[in-house]
Amino acid sequence: MLDYDLAIRQDEPAAITEQSNREQKAAYDRWEKANRLSLMLVKNTIHLSIRGAILDSDKVKEYLKSVEDHFKGSSKALASNLMLQMLTLKYDGSSGVREHIMKMTDMANKLKSLEMEVSDNFLVHFIMTSLPARFDTFKVNYNAMKDKWSTSDLISMCVQEEEHLKLAQPESIHLTTTANSKKRKGRSGNSGNKNANKVPKTNPGAVASSSNPLSDKLHCKFCRANGHTQKNCPKFKEWLAKKGIPNNPEATKGPKKA
Repeated sequence: MLDYDLAIRQDEPAAITEQSNREQKAAYDRWEKANRLSLMLVKNTIHLSIRGAILDSDKVKEYLKSVEDHFKGSSKALASNLMLQMLTLKYDGSSGVREHIMKMTDMANKLKSLEMEVSDNFLVHFIMTSLPARFDTFKVNYNAMKDKWSTSDLISMCVQEEEHLKLAQPESIHLTTTANSKKRKGRSGNSGNKNANKVPKTNPGAVASSSNPLSDKLHCKFCRANGHTQKNCPKFKEWLAKKGIPNNPEATKGPKKA
């Protein structure tokens, strides 16, 4: 940043007077320029809605102290959120296991800056519990070891294990696909045999109509039904009996409508 942080690292030098020499004047000018530019950079990185709540100052160190005092109360809430994230974070496989471990390591470093120390051994166990079930064998092997890993050792070992699982996955997929295809073939073969052994059921009505195909052409003019003529119609005979009309087998015409 071209020594723009000079005003943050060093205190303001004594003001220039008539007795100041050339070196003192150059040092003050360098500090004043760094203070002015660094203050501009700090203010431009703060959102306008937040900048108005911070006490203004023409010295960058005093302005940063106001920013610190303004957000000091939220450090406890930030620590609680980080702890909750570490407890609930699980590796879902969408990103690499290296990125997952580095993300949890970053959370631990932020907690350290908030005066909540997280030891390396505790962090390693935290990361182990966040790994999915396919790392169970890897976890068992680690628990059986006497040596303790650092986070850098854990990253390298987890990356190797993930690569090994990826190489073994296509073989298991192939075996599963082959087994499923065999099952489907067996089911299709059995269903074909069952269909072959089945005897089609016969419809008695269909057999009767096929044995007497002329019955489909008969039509009764009295009851408007098919399969018989008017002279053989039971309803027509019943109607004749009610009217007292002798049953004439040759009658083919229906009753006259009133």
